[in-house]
Amino acid sequence: MSITTLLSISLGAILTNNFIFSQFLGICPFLGVSKKLDTAVGMGAAVTFVMGLASAFTWAVNKFLLVPMELEYMQTVAFILVIAALVQFVEMFLKKSIPALYTALGVYLPLITTNCAVLGVALLNIQNNYGFIESVVYGITGGLGFLLAIVLFAAVRESIQFAENPKCFDGFPIALVTAGLMALAFMGFSGLKVW
Repeated sequence: MSITTLLSISLGAILTNNFIFSQFLGICPFLGVSKKLDTAVGMGAAVTFVMGLASAFTWAVNKFLLVPMELEYMQTVAFILVIAALVQFVEMFLKKSIPALYTALGVYLPLITTNCAVLGVALLNIQNNYGFIESVVYGITGGLGFLLAIVLFAAVRESIQFAENPKCFDGFPIALVTAGLMALAFMGFSGLKVW
């Protein structure tokens, strides 16, 4: 494992294979929490934290529990349980230390448990045969890609509120058009190569 490999994994997770714009994972919180920039930053940070920890814990569960016991078919169930426990930890932490963010995130915080991007990163780590360090790097940078996407989208959505749109595009339709245009912009990174 070299620095180039880790850099390639990182740039891929943040830009080229962004969970939101390339793989279309984690769309529910992306669209639901992106109306305000501060809640988008909070959600992105929480997802990044959970994705990093989930990558580490699910790799260990798979390597030291599921594979030795020949229970690989239980990966999805085991990973969901690990992710649910991590989200409960994050939820308790935010409720105790940052109650304003906890209230602002509302129902979307427990939804991180069922966020397909978090489960997707755990399953992709196994599918790509990543080691521990590679898994953690992929999880954290995948979360940073989610954070980048949701923050950019929230900033654009805040600006669009004050723009004059045709009546049929007011609200959610213009948000979907904006997300589509941002996905097209991120496709520009698909030719990016790490030497």
